[in-house]
Amino acid sequence: MTKKVFDSLLVLQCQSGNKKSMTLLVKRWHIKLCKHAYRYTKDLEVSKDITQDSWYTIFKKIRSIKNPDSFGSWAMMIVTRKSLDWLKKYKKEHDFLDDYLITRQLDLDGTQHNSDPIINQLRMAIHKLPKNHEIVLNLFYLDDFTIQEIGEILDISTGTVKSRLFNAREKLKEILKQTNYEK
Repeated sequence: MTKKVFDSLLVLQCQSGNKKSMTLLVKRWHIKLCKHAYRYTKDLEVSKDITQDSWYTIFKKIRSIKNPDSFGSWAMMIVTRKSLDWLKKYKKEHDFLDDYLITRQLDLDGTQHNSDPIINQLRMAIHKLPKNHEIVLNLFYLDDFTIQEIGEILDISTGTVKSRLFNAREKLKEILKQTNYEK
């Protein structure tokens, strides 16, 4: 809650032209926005480019935010749209990269997962989910966004978010059951 209040204060200061608050906002949100773009692109450099382009749009339109409390979901929505635009443009390359990443099990920082085999199994299972389910799970469980905020980020209704979360959990259970059954 205090993070949102601080972000709201930074947004208000940005709207009044305070450049230092813009820098602080970038420091607080840049990595989250990069990770969000990465979930779509599965390419670290592309996700950085998308995030950089998103910052340009964010600061260009920051005065249009009526509710400074909604900055996080508003910024994520911009990154989502830019990521989807990139995917439409580079779909074939993305599909190849997706297959490569599944076999290599790479994370955002480019390192291989050598940790707990159960965590690796869970990551692989999540990656087998449809992209819209995988993204909703990540936003909800990893980034701690509310259902309403996820709806705003992805430009879908809260009912759709709830449905995708439910379906993602059910499909994840099935994938994990099959994996354990095979072993």
